[in-house]
Amino acid sequence: MAALTANRNTPQLYDPAPATRRGKLAAAQVIYAGALVMRNAAGFLVKGATATGLVGAGRAEFYVSNAGGAAGDAELDFAPGVFRFDNSAAADAITDADIGAACYAVDDQTVAKTSGTNTRSPAGVVELVDADGVWVRLDAALTKAALS
Repeated sequence: MAALTANRNTPQLYDPAPATRRGKLAAAQVIYAGALVMRNAAGFLVKGATATGLVGAGRAEFYVSNAGGAAGDAELDFAPGVFRFDNSAAADAITDADIGAACYAVDDQTVAKTSGTNTRSPAGVVELVDADGVWVRLDAALTKAALS
């Protein structure tokens, strides 16, 4: 799949009312509602992407653009929890055998089984796999613990 160009209805598993959090956006970020949101090494929020030094934080609750802004000029509401994203393809497709393991961000709506030879950052922990995608538990602390 390609990165988002519009808001996305990203379904949530379990808790129907996630505890929303707020964070500052990195510079030059455009994040669509429903996007996979990650935190960079400086603590700012970015959209999910094939990049290193990031960790999954949650699902964007609204569209926010900081396209012309510096880091911290805009804020985003995001929710941790279990959300369904698109599955990668071929050898990087996530299967039932990967439940409980970390998965990696390909873009802001797609996750993969591997780090792509250390080119991708961890998005979260695989909770469930179905015909429509991968249910990923997004919580930065849990993801970091799963990798250690």
